[in-house]
Amino acid sequence: MAAAVHRLAGRDLLAHGAGIRAVHAAAFGREPWHSLPADADRYLERLARDVTRPGFTAALALDGERVLGFATAWTSSTPLPADRAYPRVTAALGAERTAAWLCGGREVDELAVLPDTHGLGLGRTLLAAVTRDAPDGRCWLLTSAEAAAVRFYERLGWWQATSPAPDGNGIVVLLGPDHPARAAAAPPQ
Repeated sequence: MAAAVHRLAGRDLLAHGAGIRAVHAAAFGREPWHSLPADADRYLERLARDVTRPGFTAALALDGERVLGFATAWTSSTPLPADRAYPRVTAALGAERTAAWLCGGREVDELAVLPDTHGLGLGRTLLAAVTRDAPDGRCWLLTSAEAAAVRFYERLGWWQATSPAPDGNGIVVLLGPDHPARAAAAPPQ
């Protein structure tokens, strides 16, 4: 497989919608997400809006014209929005840390690769493509505490800034390897 990773602007990314949809369905149809095919359709609708966000950036892994994976990121708003999982993020970190650590930083929204490409380095390369120029190294993401991806991010030097719920479920916030808050905070217990 001769995959190449390309950083793309919004319109160029949307031209690969069918491939992005296929990757999203394959990657998130499994545990812990259990997404339905309709969720991949909704993601494409959301992506068409997301490409207009301030600081939006994306990367695609392609083998010829076949999409093998993608990553999207943007500049987090100040304050964080009141939808999706953002209220849980603010509750976990507190308003002061959320504002200082996350707002205005590069938020990785999605990272997905086809399951049969795991282990080829595509996820690592896609993640680096959308975070390498994060302002002052301030990049972050959130994911399910149950996801195998948590271990993937930690192997790449990402740091878990929040603890999962006592039952091990819920979401976790991870700070990028060069995030300045890493030096100021102790890992969660």
